[in-house]
Amino acid sequence: MRKLLALLLVLGIAYTTGALELMAQDGGEDTRTGFQLLKQYFVQGDWRFMSFVLVCLILGLAFCIERIITLNIATTNTDKLLARIDENLKAGDVNGAMEVCKSTQGPTASILYEGLKNTSKGPDAVEKAIVSYGSVQMGLLEKGLVWISLFIAIAPMLGFMGTVIGMIQAFDRIEAANDLSPNVVAGGIKVALLTTVFGLIVAIILQVFYNYIVSKIDSIVNKMEDASIALVDVMASNNVFNK
Repeated sequence: MRKLLALLLVLGIAYTTGALELMAQDGGEDTRTGFQLLKQYFVQGDWRFMSFVLVCLILGLAFCIERIITLNIATTNTDKLLARIDENLKAGDVNGAMEVCKSTQGPTASILYEGLKNTSKGPDAVEKAIVSYGSVQMGLLEKGLVWISLFIAIAPMLGFMGTVIGMIQAFDRIEAANDLSPNVVAGGIKVALLTTVFGLIVAIILQVFYNYIVSKIDSIVNKMEDASIALVDVMASNNVFNK
């Protein structure tokens, strides 16, 4: 996670540096690419506010990518896992079933392992262990979501702050020049609009990732619950509690 965050920060610094270099370019035929145009708007939107918005994007994406990678690793083929557990329980090998869970990645396998550990204490103890450890795994799956939500909220706020500052600058210019001509107020209004646009774009990007992550977590949790119920049924059908 730290290496990924450091990489994204370096990319963000390089992007900002390239944007500042664009300020020194002369006019002429407009052959700018979309990326160059984006950098120009970044600079025109006042880098003091736009940099904070960019940091929100970088940090938000770092948390999103970390969660997506973690959740993809945590995804388990529950049907295959339960089939292997069932094979071991039919042979009366509870320890073998526990080893199957222990060698399988993901929260589902961890929860089933905790349930199998309490086999000797009866079905109530198994269900209690599954519920208790399921809450722990839920917390681990949702780790980092609060930070993503924070960046989703902060990015447009920073954009709106730039909007307010830009409008104040526009009115200051009107007061100083004692003139309502478009040339006097255009700069401040442009800063106001650009900071708002970039803040909203960052929030939209992070919101899409956030919704994907939440749906992924919901899918994993549903599989965890189904597998937990199926484990108790498998243990009961193999008379594990009567041995």
